[in-house]
Amino acid sequence: MFGIDRQVYYRSIKRKILKQSKSEQVILMVRKIRMKMPRIGTRKLYYLLNQELRALKIGRDMFFNILKVNHLLISPKRSYHITTNSYHRFKKHKNLIENLKIIRPEQVWVSDITYIGKRSKPCYLSLVTDAYSKRIMGFNVATNLNAENSLKALQMALKSRKNSCLSLIHHSDRGIQYCSDEYQKVIRKTKNLRCSMTESYDPYQNAVAERVNGILKQEFLVDRYNDQQLNIIKLVVKESIQIYNLVRPHCSNHMLTPMQMHQQKEIEMKTYKTKNRSNHEATSV
Repeated sequence: MFGIDRQVYYRSIKRKILKQSKSEQVILMVRKIRMKMPRIGTRKLYYLLNQELRALKIGRDMFFNILKVNHLLISPKRSYHITTNSYHRFKKHKNLIENLKIIRPEQVWVSDITYIGKRSKPCYLSLVTDAYSKRIMGFNVATNLNAENSLKALQMALKSRKNSCLSLIHHSDRGIQYCSDEYQKVIRKTKNLRCSMTESYDPYQNAVAERVNGILKQEFLVDRYNDQQLNIIKLVVKESIQIYNLVRPHCSNHMLTPMQMHQQKEIEMKTYKTKNRSNHEATSV
């Protein structure tokens, strides 16, 4: 009557039901992962779900389309808070990693402080990250910017250090916390540990640290709990860092987790391009 074959009509209905069923399965798998990593990106989701998606005969483009139609794509957040005070009387150190090729874990550690609180209840997260593996070696959450809080993150990282016989560079910005007498005293007393600092206000000179800050705040939403008590925020940060280190694949680690990357040294580390487009060489971190 309508010029459509009966088999074609029922076949199209069957295809529609099958597509809906596949989409529902994909959405359930995505939401299960995002229970732990709330804003993990689509490429990393595709990597984590690769085997399940192959079984469903769903390729990358179809996977992206399913997430787009169901409003599950992630739009990046942008926020910026200054936590660095470089105007102080303490000694500032030279940049030792500017042209350094990083080839193994525990060759360079990068340190930074990021803001995860709100104006009425300030809170700061100090991090020490391995530049090669992107593994967070030490962290500390505090309600102020005192040097002792950054020092606690460094001390945690030093306890996780596997080989104290190899040379290690501690790289940071020129903030008063890292230049303070207490912090520098620990660096001087630690075997084979040298201090390095950025020599300008360009955040690209500490790119790894800035990237890890962004992952914790944009993907794990550690700043979403800024109205909670300090002990709750500490638990959230601790759990997020464990998932980041052990579960989340990292693009610059060739999709290995930071812990997997840290346990080997054969894979060459990916580099970040410089901010200056006229310079086509990549930075060492």
